[in-house]
Amino acid sequence: MHIPEELILAKIFEIRGQKVMIDRDLAQLYGVPTKVLKQAVRRKLFRFPEDFMFEMSDTEFQFWRSQFVTSSKASRGLRYAPFCFTEQGVTMLSCVLNSDQAVKVNIQIIRIFVKMRNMIQQHQEILKDLEEIRNSVSSHDEQIELIFQYIQKLEAQKTEPRNKIGYKQEP
Repeated sequence: MHIPEELILAKIFEIRGQKVMIDRDLAQLYGVPTKVLKQAVRRKLFRFPEDFMFEMSDTEFQFWRSQFVTSSKASRGLRYAPFCFTEQGVTMLSCVLNSDQAVKVNIQIIRIFVKMRNMIQQHQEILKDLEEIRNSVSSHDEQIELIFQYIQKLEAQKTEPRNKIGYKQEP
């Protein structure tokens, strides 16, 4: 079973400054009920430290629900605060949910996380290069300004009458 990349990307959110996937979305991708996924995780909770998985706080959960307030279907079944899985947590899920579909979907998800990380890294490198160019141009501006100041000083010296030196020739 191959899931379109766009579908997986649409299910990756940023919560607490981390890219995560929600239990309900993962359960749907794995083809299992959310309740089954949560039970499997709770049975092996020691495999999911906080940097792998966390449960939304009440405030986060209320904000999350308000994003889908248009209809009961749009609330997408959010009655309980969902588990949020980081990239490492998604990887660990393949050990907990040992079905072929879960493993295949996990491989796809991990590849997408890696691709996202590479894109972010490339983006940061581009930003760094632009900053270097900006700094270079800024220093060029300062150097050009200094050149203009020297030219102005030379022009000012040029306009002052100079005392003639040397022998005067009489007509």
